[in-house]
Amino acid sequence: MGRGRVQLKRIENKISRQVTFSKRRTGLLKKAHEISVLCDADVALIVFSTKGKLFEYSTHSSMDAILERYERYAYAEKLLTGPETQTQGSWTLESSKLRTKIDALEKNIRHYGGEDLEPLNLRELQSVEQQLDSALKRIRIRKNQVMNESISELHKKERSLQEQHNALSKKLKENEKNNHQENAEFLLSHTQPPSPPPQPLRVVPPTIGSGSFQGAAVISREDDSAEIHTISASMMPAWLYRHINQ
Repeated sequence: MGRGRVQLKRIENKISRQVTFSKRRTGLLKKAHEISVLCDADVALIVFSTKGKLFEYSTHSSMDAILERYERYAYAEKLLTGPETQTQGSWTLESSKLRTKIDALEKNIRHYGGEDLEPLNLRELQSVEQQLDSALKRIRIRKNQVMNESISELHKKERSLQEQHNALSKKLKENEKNNHQENAEFLLSHTQPPSPPPQPLRVVPPTIGSGSFQGAAVISREDDSAEIHTISASMMPAWLYRHINQ
């Protein structure tokens, strides 16, 4: 019994629709690869799921080159239709180019973030890996440069603070020295030396000459600068004279 014809219409069941999409997508990518190998044709296949997920396939030439080639052919065909559509076709072509570049950039961003890697083959995965390694190398170089600049700036600040500290310490020592000198001068100017204690008097008995009494009373201090005064016997008081002769 032969296989019946399948009626093409939207599958209502979400699970069945997702399963069918996965199977048909795999088969479509396989057919595109087969026709590119068997017929040596440039094939570009772009599929968006209902959730907006991108699936694509291209031959050894890049997807961008195939799309640009398609745009050139499409633009040439539009020019043949008449000059009145030339301006509109130019804007359409430019818009298509920009949209293609935006899609490619968004796809690369997703790939760099580790998303949507299932459609990529080994060569494409290696290319993404090399780009990430190069980006990480540049990031590390820039990070080390910023760290070295920060360390150098901190060393400069440390030297500046050390110089300020030394200057302040030197100034403080000078101030302390000046204060000590001023205090010493103040104490010397307001302090008088104590007066020496009075020295006891010493009386030297007079010497008696021939026929008259002459005596000398010597009043002296114990220091070398004391003076000796001689007093005649006639000027000596009587009680002192009698005391001496006894």
